[in-house]
Amino acid sequence: MSDATTRFSNRVADYEKYRPAYPQAAVAFLVSQASIDVVSTIADIGSGTGILSKQLLKTGAKVIGVEPNAAMRSAAESNLSHAGNFSSVNGQAEATTLPDASVDLITAAQAFHWFDHRAFRSECRRILKSNGQVALIWNNRLTDTSPFLRDYEQLLLQHGTDYAQVNHRQVGQPELIDFFGSDAFESRTFANEQVFDWQGLLGRVRSSSYT
Repeated sequence: MSDATTRFSNRVADYEKYRPAYPQAAVAFLVSQASIDVVSTIADIGSGTGILSKQLLKTGAKVIGVEPNAAMRSAAESNLSHAGNFSSVNGQAEATTLPDASVDLITAAQAFHWFDHRAFRSECRRILKSNGQVALIWNNRLTDTSPFLRDYEQLLLQHGTDYAQVNHRQVGQPELIDFFGSDAFESRTFANEQVFDWQGLLGRVRSSSYT
């Protein structure tokens, strides 16, 4: 996973077009739990092309995208430049460049499994305000609820470059307890779906770093 910063550079267009947004109910729950409003600051770590950042901007809060991949960061800046409450920085999860105690909420959507967890934890403690919170978010693709999904999973296992190694399902309860320092965190699941035609399916496949 040493190439985590660069491995999406050649698939930005497919990532922008075919990756799903996050459930609106999940975003609403997150905003409520963290008491986010127009005077809040959110750091979206590993913000990529700005999929979650775009949804968070609707709260009126200041959203800072932290993204080390130049192509992904440029796409987010192009897509969200019209929003006066969005900015982005060239930073990493372990070294965001953000000031001490400056952030109310840290989000990491589809990204935590790429991070050095201990170093990211230290960076969170540095940039969060005293009552700040961290939210780790994934769109978790179903793999065994239909013949198609079972076959799709086998396709990735057989032909993916390193699918089994970089799959975010490698992050489980032990890793989360280690990161948060205890089991004093909440896990929630919300329904989400994408409907594809053939070209959409191909684009979604190409957006993955392991294909």
